[in-house]
Amino acid sequence: MKLFRHLVASVFTVALSLLLLGASGDRARFNDLGHRMMCVCGCNQILLECNHVGCTYSDRMREQLAAATQKESNDENILQTFIKEYGTTVLAAPTMRGFDKVAWIMPFAVFLSGALLAIVLIRNWKARQAAHAGPRGAAETLDRYREQARRETSL
Repeated sequence: MKLFRHLVASVFTVALSLLLLGASGDRARFNDLGHRMMCVCGCNQILLECNHVGCTYSDRMREQLAAATQKESNDENILQTFIKEYGTTVLAAPTMRGFDKVAWIMPFAVFLSGALLAIVLIRNWKARQAAHAGPRGAAETLDRYREQARRETSL
């Protein structure tokens, strides 16, 4: 009888721990997916962080997400379901497929192009300034122009 109680207690403990582990796994998936999606009410906030009182979308989307994480085993299928219903604006970040790669690449490309353009412009300005100064230097050139201005303006 004592062995039977220990066996039942062990089975109950294992079942309870598996149930709790599965629930925490669903909660982690819910948090992960909820932070990968945007609320579509126009607030431009992450779905789980939308704080509008009476928002007509966030509560419904959270309920759909909770149900989907319990039913669906693949995160990509859940995201595709939301994209079909709400459009691509539901994604917080562009995907890494197809034309969406441009959204990841362009900021870096524009930054590097701008930095290179700035370097080239600064070098050209310095070279132009050195060419106008001449071999004698800026102070001598300025003195020459002052003397020329005095001669041309004297009566």
